[in-house]
Amino acid sequence: MKKSKIIWSIFLVIQVVLLKIVSFFPEVIEKYYSNGFYLSVSKISRTVFGSLPFSVGDVLYLVLIIFLLYKLYKKRKEVLSWKSWKSDWKSKTLSILASISIFYFFFNCLWGLNYHRIPLYSKMNIDKEYTLEELEAFTKKMIVKTNEIHSRIVKNDSSQVVSPYDIKTIYAMTLSGYGNLEKKHPYFDYQIPSIKKSLVSLPLTYMGFGGYLNPFTNEAQVNYKIPKYNFPTTVCHEMAHQIGYASESEANFIGYLASINNKDDYFRYSGYSYALKYCLSNLEKIQEGKSKEFLPLIHRGILKDFQETKDFWKSYQTPVDTFFHYFYDHFLKINQQKDGLESYSKFVGLMIGYYKNYPL
Repeated sequence: MKKSKIIWSIFLVIQVVLLKIVSFFPEVIEKYYSNGFYLSVSKISRTVFGSLPFSVGDVLYLVLIIFLLYKLYKKRKEVLSWKSWKSDWKSKTLSILASISIFYFFFNCLWGLNYHRIPLYSKMNIDKEYTLEELEAFTKKMIVKTNEIHSRIVKNDSSQVVSPYDIKTIYAMTLSGYGNLEKKHPYFDYQIPSIKKSLVSLPLTYMGFGGYLNPFTNEAQVNYKIPKYNFPTTVCHEMAHQIGYASESEANFIGYLASINNKDDYFRYSGYSYALKYCLSNLEKIQEGKSKEFLPLIHRGILKDFQETKDFWKSYQTPVDTFFHYFYDHFLKINQQKDGLESYSKFVGLMIGYYKNYPL
């Protein structure tokens, strides 16, 4: 047993080194992993788990957490005892490293290597850099599109959008958007749905997340508590992770495209309002107060939707949210996303660059 711990611990170091090396060869990852091994493994996972009515990934995580808590409770004296650690620190350290090594191996094999594939902006020949003037012009276009769809859905400019669809219907309707998107860009092909309402939506809300992809079961886990008008784009975002796009900015971008390529106006509203919100946020980051110049141009009902989202997340904000955002920020930076959580907003550059090639 001790020998296996040593082997796995050494293998952890080997994995880190190998991962650093392969990150210099994104073309190899793209060809043999993202468009090869991963496609096969992910389709098998979604076939096996997709038809089940509950989130297998959430259950596995919950069982693991309960098991670890039970083990800690049973060995609490040993764990909390400095003498115990001092006398047997090598074995305990090896156990921890071996566990991390096993987790790290399966994480990268089943999904994580997608962090190292060819960046989407390179693949699609998109210039993701933009000026303030370009952002202002693009924001105005997003306002026009969002206002236009908002007017088609509601009777007056002051009304909020209320989705008529239940969660299962939204899951089914996302396939239409991806189907239309795949006709334009074949590499966004989505097959074999496995989209689940997360069993831990309340904890996810306190952690500040709208959903996540379980890399071990390839289930798209969606937080069912978020405001309904945000739901379609959030689902499409997690589906983008399923087809192998690990970058948060790229998943945002693909989720947006899948939403606005849907024929349904509620989906299109979700996508365009999502993009508009990020545009306003980026304007504010560049120049404080800049976004306020654009607010009078936006229908009041849309602004009410934005405020609903803001109030929703604020009502669940705790130190837990701060901790998990700090943790996930560093996790993203370790995995080739140097901007961390800021990478979510980087998809604005992808949108602006995309529409230079494909005008609105």
